[in-house]
Amino acid sequence: YVRGYQGKDMSGKDEIMSCVKHFALYGAVEAGKDYSTVDMSHQRMFNEYLMPYKAAVDAGVGSVMSSFNLVDGIPAAANKWLMKDVLRKQWGFDGLLVTDYDVINEMSKLGYARLPEASVKALEATTDMDMVSAGYLNTLEQSLKSGKVTMTMIDNACRKVLEAKYKLGLFSDPYKYCDMAASKKKVFTKEHRQAAREIAAETFVLLKNEGGCLPLQKKGKIALIGPMADAANNMCGMWSMPCRPEKHMSLLEAMRKSVGRQAEVKYAKGSNVYADEKMEAPANGIRPIVRGNDDELLKEAVAVASEADVIVAALGESAEMSGESASRAFPEIPEVQKELLRSLVATGKPVVLLLFTGRPLVLTEENKEVTAILNVWYGGSEAGEAICDVVFGERVPVGKLTTTFPRSIGQIPVYYNHMDTNRPDPDDSVFNRYQSNYIDESNFPLYPFGYGLSYTTFAYGDLKLDKTEMLQDGEMSVTVNVTNTGDREGTEIVQLYIHDRYASLVRPVKELKDFKRITLKPGESLDVTFVITADKLKFYNAALEYVCEPGDFEVMVGPDSNNLHKAEFRLL
Repeated sequence: YVRGYQGKDMSGKDEIMSCVKHFALYGAVEAGKDYSTVDMSHQRMFNEYLMPYKAAVDAGVGSVMSSFNLVDGIPAAANKWLMKDVLRKQWGFDGLLVTDYDVINEMSKLGYARLPEASVKALEATTDMDMVSAGYLNTLEQSLKSGKVTMTMIDNACRKVLEAKYKLGLFSDPYKYCDMAASKKKVFTKEHRQAAREIAAETFVLLKNEGGCLPLQKKGKIALIGPMADAANNMCGMWSMPCRPEKHMSLLEAMRKSVGRQAEVKYAKGSNVYADEKMEAPANGIRPIVRGNDDELLKEAVAVASEADVIVAALGESAEMSGESASRAFPEIPEVQKELLRSLVATGKPVVLLLFTGRPLVLTEENKEVTAILNVWYGGSEAGEAICDVVFGERVPVGKLTTTFPRSIGQIPVYYNHMDTNRPDPDDSVFNRYQSNYIDESNFPLYPFGYGLSYTTFAYGDLKLDKTEMLQDGEMSVTVNVTNTGDREGTEIVQLYIHDRYASLVRPVKELKDFKRITLKPGESLDVTFVITADKLKFYNAALEYVCEPGDFEVMVGPDSNNLHKAEFRLL
């Protein structure tokens, strides 16, 4: 990402400064509620949350944006330990540090400091730019006169802002990003649209495919039903302000174009996003979907579905239901859409669920009832055509889940790299008293991290280690044979996980350490080899030292975090 945005040196007109946001822990807010608080140990921060930020800093990211949340009870933008000690000193970040929107002013709402004092604290934490609050603009002069800040501190912040502009070449050409003629030549070009279409198709995750229902054939009558079926303005997802729905197709338009005269695509909206208009209003936001009467919509949908050979249901979240300020207490398909889906299943026809979502949803009922589920997220301007490419088999799904999908809301938070318990559940199929399990739910997720099906199948052989003992300055190789056992060419993402069995701190039951993407023709086999070094075994100990401790390890390889082949080795 950093290289993609910044290029070699940010001098080109198509190169910009990348910004890591939001630093830090913004994804760990309590109850998953935006702008809420975060409270966790430093050990967990370093081992589970800070590494991606550090990777971006190591890659040379030009700017960092602080987050809204508290860290150790202090607003992130004013947290000297986080910004000065960790980001600046430990990681060596020397770029522009900017707040998020109105963060300094909002410190008063948190009960931390009024604007003048909040501005001082942010500057002390080496925050260079104050976004919107105008605290730096309107209060730092007085704070300088009263000795609360120094001219050196102000100069240092100004220097970072000016350096960013120099790096971007704005002093040489202030209007380098204002070439409207260039944008007309480069935006929505045939080449870029094709790339967007191919990329979108690779993000889709096939969650279920009973009886090989997908891919569909372009024949007969296809019923395309659901509030997301004819919503071109929702294809790009949230925070896509330049979305130009007039420039691209809805799923309905793309599907009719895709099948041409080979099949008939009949459409019905089927339901609103939510039955309650007041509930749907914030879900629609700036991308409204025209509402109808749910009873009439359902009646029409059932009639259309009854005449079809197969039903494709485009359901889930509208674009504005995901992203910033779109927290949900019930992360499920809204009930009115569930009622629609139940009615479609009741027709007895095969039902393919195209799931639009920006987060993991509870899909236990849907997984049980429908024939196939393809998670299509929000694929961008070319999403409609990309979905059709996969649905009709021009492309094979390759996506894997980067998040765990729970069976029920009560399981949340649920994630694959959890710590083990001193009372692990011996049998998840039944309730076991005084073990770590639920009375009324399984411990296992519905779909695990790393999961994703294909239109072909893959078989994994046993793991082969070139040695069972490894020195800390050495390396070892782990090899697994993967075979395409289906009748189509397909791409598989082979995943490597490691478990440190005994350590000075309890370690997660498994952690993703590497993955490789391979493409195999039907019947083709390939030995996939991973190299393990001490770097893959390190973690931050109680003293926040990045160490590798000798002892026993498990290495696991497979198609997802639950379906793994295992072997053991010892680090000397």
